[in-house]
Order: sequence, then C-alpha cells, then structure tokens
Amino acid sequence: MKIKGLRWWIIGLVCLATIINYIDRSALGIMWPEMSKDLGLTESDYAWVINIFTITYAAGKFISGKVYDKVGTKIGFVLSIFFWSLASILHFFARGAASLGVFRGLLGVAEAGNWPGAVKNNAEWFPIKERAVAQGIFNAGAAIGSIVAAPTISKLFGVYGWKVTFVIIGILGFLWIIPWLIMNKNKPKLHPWITEEEKQHIISGRHKSRQDTTEEKGLSVIEILSMKESWGVIAARFFIEPIWWLFVFWMPIYLFKEFGFNVKEIGLYAWFPYVGAAIGSIAGGWFAKRLLNKNTLDKARKKVIAIGAAIIFIAIIGAILFADTPEKFVSFVFVVLFGFQFSISNIQTIPSDLLNGKSVGTLAGLGGSIGAVSVIIMNWLIPIITVDSYTPAFIILAVLAPLSVLAIYFLIKEIKPIEQGTIKNN
Repeated sequence: MKIKGLRWWIIGLVCLATIINYIDRSALGIMWPEMSKDLGLTESDYAWVINIFTITYAAGKFISGKVYDKVGTKIGFVLSIFFWSLASILHFFARGAASLGVFRGLLGVAEAGNWPGAVKNNAEWFPIKERAVAQGIFNAGAAIGSIVAAPTISKLFGVYGWKVTFVIIGILGFLWIIPWLIMNKNKPKLHPWITEEEKQHIISGRHKSRQDTTEEKGLSVIEILSMKESWGVIAARFFIEPIWWLFVFWMPIYLFKEFGFNVKEIGLYAWFPYVGAAIGSIAGGWFAKRLLNKNTLDKARKKVIAIGAAIIFIAIIGAILFADTPEKFVSFVFVVLFGFQFSISNIQTIPSDLLNGKSVGTLAGLGGSIGAVSVIIMNWLIPIITVDSYTPAFIILAVLAPLSVLAIYFLIKEIKPIEQGTIKNN
C-alpha cells in the first residue's frame, strides 16, 4: 500500500498531538477560579504551581531533545504523550498546592518533548523549503488546542467538575498513540507506504551533504554550544518565549481579575486570540516558503522573524493604550499571538537549518529549555509587578520582541547548514 503525501499525514498527527497538549495544559488556568476555591489556594499558589510546571518543562526540553535524538521521533512521541496523559489524569487526586505542583511537574517534563520532537520530525520528513510550513502546521496545533480548550473545558467543567475533566482530557492522549504507531512505521527512506516520488522529493530537498546521515554521529552539547549560531537560537528563544506563555498562563486570570469573569465567561472569550495564533502559524510558514523561491534561506528566515516581531510590538503598545474592554483586549491579543506564531515557526526551524538530523533535537531542546527559564522569571515577576496594573508586564513583552530579532541578526551571520568538521575544528 502506498499513500500519496504521507509526510502531510505525519505532520497532521503531530499537529493533533499538539492540540491535545494544549488542551491539557490550558485546563488549569481556565478552571482555576473554581479550583482555587475547592482547594483553598491563592494567586500566589497559582504562580508557584505554574512555575513548577515551567521548571520541569525547561528541564524536559533538554532531556527530551537528547532522548529523541537517541530513540527517534516514533518512540519519542509515544513516551511523551503517554506520560503527559497520565499526569493529566493524576490531577484527579490533587488535594492542595503540593500535590497539584507534583502533577503539574510531571505534566511539564512530559509535554516538553512535543517541541524538539516536532522540529526533528520535520527535519526528517520535509525538504528545507517546506520545513517552515510544516512547523507552522505543527504550531497551529498549539493555537487550535487553545481555541478548543476554552469552550470545551468550561462545558466539561459545568457538567462533570474539574476532577473528571482532567481525566477525560488525559484519555485523549492515550487514544492518539494508536494511529501514530500505525502511520509512522519508519523514516521516509525506509517507510513501506511512501511513494518513490515523495521519497525523492524529501531527500533531494535536503542539503547535499545531508541526504544520507545514517552513519553521521550527533554532536555533543559542548560542541553545539561552541557555535555562535547555537547561541543565536538560544537567545532568540529566551527573549520571545514569555510573550506566548504570559497569555497562556495569565490571560484567564487577567479576565477574572480585570473584568470579573467566571469560568463560563472565560471560556467565551479566551479562545479568540488563538485564532490569530493559528492564522499566524500557517501564514509564517507559507510566507517563508514563498520568499525562499527568490531569496536565500538566511534572508527568508530573518525577514519573516522580523516582521512577526514588529507586529507583536505594535499590537502590545496598542493593548496598553486602548484595551479598556474585554472585547478590545482579546482583539489586540489576537494580533500579538498572530505575530508571535508568524515568527516562532521560523525560529524553531533554525536548528534543522544549521545541524544534521542527529543533532537537531538537542539544539531545539536547549533553545526550549533556556526559553522556559525566561518564562519562569516572568511568572515569578507577574504577581509582584501587576498589583495595580498589568501594564508593566506588557511593556516588558514589547521590549522582548525586538530583542529576539537582534539576537538572530547579531549571532547568526548566515542561516545555513554547518558542517561537522568545521565545528570540531573550531
């Protein structure tokens, strides 16, 4: 049996995994106004719990990057989604901040694998010109998951309460493993269902020296960190990540505090900005692919990233000045998240532009880990700097967007494949 466009089926499943990932992680913030009453927790407890998630998420990015490079994307994704689904179900047994923190910690370390796994998967299944498109489809899953999460979780909460809701969404992940194991039988070169035409399309679209990296060893962490280009990826992730996570973690709390929303009202409003994120994910990948027809890889990637950062900056300033109603607020956040995903799909693709397949997961994981560190710092700051207003937090985010662009321009002179011999001789 041969399947035309098999690579699109594979990235479709990765996108579906990401949707489930975001439903699982969004549930806490959406149900927090009622959960906090049941468990006797405060906003400071919320900050502590989500930082436990973010700390383990940071560690999980690095660990899972190495694991995926070792066991491959097929088994790597199975391990990730099995354990994060189990962690979601365990929330049923939460009795206070300590137990909730433990379960969020397990969720964080397991969910982290989805990102380096996707970057590595796209390096295996897509030629260079299509990787930003594939990454955009994958990232759209984060937005779609957030769109679906708000109304779905609020409805499940209304019928079953928060405990059973965590169990239901956890079961979704276990179900995903079945089609993944059926469809993802092997890498493109050896997959029995791939057409010869698609196989050649994938292989011929890679850098010439990387069309067959079966015998090529992955780089060590020290070797990867010896490259200035790696630090460009890491610094860009450090600066840009808090922009997304502030809204994922704190937008439900913001709507609750600023506008007095309950769980149902949060569900009615919180999904809308992620429509912008979904559009931005696809648009960023499509625009990069279009630019690559007439520009170098370096120029295409950098131009798309810079445009996205400019959109973020303008939209955040607009939110600070004009978002005095919930409708205006979610509309500005719509634009912010559009710009974020427009940029991030290309930033996340850079590891596969620079390194071979057996090192991509490690660099992607390192970037994700350091990015999560900045999110931890931001989560710690939020309760301190937002006592009277969220404006200080929004100003910080506005500054971070251009810093991510500067990191790439200054530290990555040219986005292009780096040969291993060059690295080891430096």
